[in-house]
Amino acid sequence: MFNFRFIKKLRDEFYRTVVFRRYQIGHGFHMGLRVRIWAKNTVIIGENFYIGRDSFIESDAIIGNNVMFGNRVALVGRYDHNFQQVGVPVRLASQIRDKDYDWLGLNTVTVIEDDVWVGYGSIIMSGVRIQRGSIIAAGSVVTKDVEPYSIYAGVPAKKIKDRFATKEDLENHIKLCGPASEITSNTPL
Repeated sequence: MFNFRFIKKLRDEFYRTVVFRRYQIGHGFHMGLRVRIWAKNTVIIGENFYIGRDSFIESDAIIGNNVMFGNRVALVGRYDHNFQQVGVPVRLASQIRDKDYDWLGLNTVTVIEDDVWVGYGSIIMSGVRIQRGSIIAAGSVVTKDVEPYSIYAGVPAKKIKDRFATKEDLENHIKLCGPASEITSNTPL
């Protein structure tokens, strides 16, 4: 009998080590179909990252361990085109992909800490920090930092509740999951 699980793992490893070799991606990486990853400078992804089909990372990003993106999630830049270039239509303006681009957004990094779930169709703008243990509801647009162990929803995303019902549940979860990874715990924006 044909082993499809082996083929999926082989495909994921090929993308992790060959196609996306420019970036630092940890073990346990799994991606759906039609995923694109591009950054001007860096993408660092921790262990056990899942990115659903038709999702995009198109900005500098640091993503922690045990993070899950649903399908059609996008990390996008706020300033990918210099829309203030006088006398130049936006379509023809300089863009962040250009080698000589010298406008806003050059050193903007999106940080997604450990144990985060980003729901279907969500958009995360560059430069935000989604703190450990948070959930972003499907279809949300994240424009500002997200508190730890919180659930955010909407356009723009706002906190709707805490992830855990009680403080004791939160403390037990943190104790059982251990400390935050070095990938995101001390990363400045």
